[in-house]
Amino acid sequence: MKDTGDMIIPTFDDVIAAHERIRPHIHKTPVLTSSYLNELTGAELFFKCENFQKAGAFKVRGASNAVFGLPDDMLEKGVATHSSGNHALSLSYAAGRRRIPCHVVMPRTAPQAKKDAVRGYGGIITECEPSTSSREAVFAKVHAETGADFVHPYNDPRVIAGQGTCSRELMEQVEGLDAVVAPIGGGGMISGTCLTLSNIAPGVEIYAAEPVNADDAARSFRAGHIIADDAPDTVADGLKVPLKELTWHFVSRHVTDVLTATEDEIVDAMQLTWKRMKIVIEASCSVPLAVILKNPEVFRGKRVGVIITGGNVDLAKLPWMGMPG
Repeated sequence: MKDTGDMIIPTFDDVIAAHERIRPHIHKTPVLTSSYLNELTGAELFFKCENFQKAGAFKVRGASNAVFGLPDDMLEKGVATHSSGNHALSLSYAAGRRRIPCHVVMPRTAPQAKKDAVRGYGGIITECEPSTSSREAVFAKVHAETGADFVHPYNDPRVIAGQGTCSRELMEQVEGLDAVVAPIGGGGMISGTCLTLSNIAPGVEIYAAEPVNADDAARSFRAGHIIADDAPDTVADGLKVPLKELTWHFVSRHVTDVLTATEDEIVDAMQLTWKRMKIVIEASCSVPLAVILKNPEVFRGKRVGVIITGGNVDLAKLPWMGMPG
């Protein structure tokens, strides 16, 4: 870790240490390909399938790094966080494996499947309104009452170092990548990707994929400073949160571009992945494919890593239910 005085920034040595720490608690997820999607996009796509990860999402990497790096004298009070879903259930999973308490603040509108998973792993949920301001206010109260260690969903150097292990694996599994595309909400996965690739493959372009309806990262990237939305409305429920100072540090320095997709484009890409690859992914995870389909000139002829970040879907509320056709 590097202390700049303003913030603590993880280094690639932290990624290596995180990988060793969390290896017993995660899967090395597979990379899948689709000749149909290659033909459709004109690119060679390599899907890093974190939907097959423990707890069903990449976030178990960062959460496990934070939990298993916690000193013994902090175990009794456990950990706490706020999250719309995947970080909440991932932290609950990791805390359960270390047998410590986990307190989670979740929006009342979070998918029921994710709430059920949190409780299934032993997490204790306090609900809030579906806005960043409500989430942070309710969390402040829970944090004060419990004294638990705050593991931020993405603005935490331990979490970013853990997320960086995903692209480290990807680069070991696939040679000669020209670009990597990952979803962006708060920026934890993208920051980990930036941290790893800037050290081991600095020539690889990094693209962040975001919903048009929650495009604060794209607007921040163009403006050169953080622009935060409070309560965006998008089917990609995992991408509703804004960038913070630590993730902005990586995004502003290493991301090639932030590309956006509409709600219909996101749902179409999700459905296409289910149909053609026969795998379950969340709407948030289909945004990279959606932006690749939307911007073929950017990716045509390239070898592109696509990070599928999770597969925790509410099967009773699929986004195309009730839609014509």
